[in-house]
Formats: sequence, C-alpha cells, structure tokens
Amino acid sequence: MAARFLVTYHVRASAETIAARAQAIAVEQSVEMPLEAIDTASILRDIVGKVADITDLGTGVFAVRIALATATIGGDGAQLLNMLFGNSSLQDDVVLADVEVPAGLARAFGGPRHGIAGLRRRAAAEARALTCSALKPQGLPAERLAALAARFADGGVDFIKDDHGLADQSYSPFADRVRACAAALRGHRTRYVPSLSGSLDAMRAQVRLARDEGVDTVLIAPLLAGFSTMQALVAAFPDIAFMAHPSFGGAARIAPDLLIGKLFRLLGADAVIFPTHGGRFAYSPDTCRRLAETARAPLHDLRPALPVPAGGMTLARVPEILDFYGPDTMLLIGGSLLLARDRLTAETAAFTARVAAHRYR
Repeated sequence: MAARFLVTYHVRASAETIAARAQAIAVEQSVEMPLEAIDTASILRDIVGKVADITDLGTGVFAVRIALATATIGGDGAQLLNMLFGNSSLQDDVVLADVEVPAGLARAFGGPRHGIAGLRRRAAAEARALTCSALKPQGLPAERLAALAARFADGGVDFIKDDHGLADQSYSPFADRVRACAAALRGHRTRYVPSLSGSLDAMRAQVRLARDEGVDTVLIAPLLAGFSTMQALVAAFPDIAFMAHPSFGGAARIAPDLLIGKLFRLLGADAVIFPTHGGRFAYSPDTCRRLAETARAPLHDLRPALPVPAGGMTLARVPEILDFYGPDTMLLIGGSLLLARDRLTAETAAFTARVAAHRYR
C-alpha cells in the first residue's frame, strides 16, 4: 500500500453530518472531484484521502483525521501546504490542527540545518537563554539603524534582527542597511539578522550579499515569501541560519503550534518567532507552551528549532517568561528597550544580565 501521513482537522458540524463532512474533506484535499468519475483503481486505492477516525471534541467541534498520500507532496514545500489545507482553507468550518510527519517526509525537507545548538554556538552561550532585539522603526536610514545596532551590541544582546517591516525601501535599501549594520557590529559577538524580501532571485542575492559582509543568520517570513522559496534558500545556503517570522500566520486558520512550531521547522527554520501570551497579541499560555514544545520536541532526525517568544515583551517579565519557557529559548524585546532612548545600551545590558543571572524554578 502507498505511504500515507495523517492530518488532523477540527471541523464544526453536527453529529448527523460529520461523517459526510469528513469524507468531503478527504476528497477535497486529495483529488477534489466525484469519486464516481475516477476509473483508475490505483488512484482510488493510493491517492484518494481516507478518513482514519472522527472524535467528538464537544461544543459542536470534531477532530477528523485523514490519511493523505505522501506521493502527492513531491518533496515541495508549497505543495505540502496545498495538500494539507489548500481548498479546505476556503471553508470556514475547518481548522488545520496537526500533521503526523512521517520519517520519509522529514528527511525530504531536512528541517533546521543548525537548530538550537548552532544558534548557541553563534552566541557562545552553552546553557543560558539567548537574547534578541529588533531595529525599529522603519523609515530610519541605514546609518541610524546601524547606530542603534551598535548600541544594542554594546549592551551585550546576542542577536539583533531587522524589524520584519524592513525590506528594500528607498529610505533604507537592503544593501546599504546590511553593510552599515554589519560594519557597526564588527568586533562584537552580536549577530545581525537582516530581513529578506522580494522574489526568490532577490532573496538569493540578499543572502549572498549578507554572507559577504560576514552575516550568518537571516530573517524570513515563510507565509509571505512562500514555503517553496524558504525551502530553496535553506537548501542553497546551508551555512546560514534562518529565523522564521510569523507574519500573516493569523490569516491561515492553522493551529499556531503546527504552523510555526512544526511546519516552519520542517522547512528549515532554526528559530521560530511567535507572539507570547500576555503581550499585545491574543495567544493563550497553553498555545504558547504547545508551540515552544513542538519546536523543540523530537521529530525523527530533525534538529530542534529555538522558540523565540516576542510581541510586547518587557524587562519586568523576563523572569516569568524564562520560567515559563526554560533556557532553550531566545527572548526578543524590541520596542520596550527602545523606549529607554538615551539609556538604550544600559537597558539592554540590564536585559542581558537578567537573562544570564536567572535561576530557573
């Protein structure tokens, strides 16, 4: 029998209609046509999705597990997303909840090339949590962003990433920004993480330019760039670490722990940024915990990805967040540090010192 993998959907339906609804999703996510019109036995046997089981979760929601044919993926990231949730994403009674990734599919995508251990080596930090901040706001010219980066680095932060809104705008062209920020950080152990944007060809050129300037970590938004684009970049630049940004993730009706914690990792994200609970986004503590655990959990031979909680973080919350996520975490504080203005370096130093000194409960 052809290899299959199991996909879980959460479906709103009645007890009377859920069996038919589940079968309709199985067909929609595989051949999307009446089965009666298919006259090839091997397609009916090996390609058509099969309903594996249905579980009543209560309140009119059912967990539907469907076995899809691994052959339909073809090793392509975009096609993986298409087969998981292409047409069904257009039906607002369905949420993509989980995927049981088989070993063959994990090998085909490869996962993180560096993972937690590789990012720790970049930061020369073997045990403590890592630290990160962001260059903001967009609209500043490259030289001012570079000056901010130097002040963050003087405070001892491990990684400084572009705000994900920074692209190749006229006020701060990518090439100018990378050259200026890389130069500002020479002599520091702090890593600069530029944000990739544009077409695949443009992003390839951006990574080459960044690498030529000594940059070894970049930022990408997989849902904006495209899964296949990220997959191609990770394969083309095995010496570069990739941080994945969740921009546009809320539009997908995919469970965050699956999308950010598992699928981004499968594509090759070494670190995954997500909005932590209690900030300016609505993720619950349970969602955040599942996401972080999914990113780090054993998954065949894939390296674990580093969870990066962000979104309205403050210095006062550092002990709480560290106890919640543990040391295999990178804390990202941006705007809260920038509020310090002239005291930015001192506030950054307080952040990094608090992380380094923390004793976990």
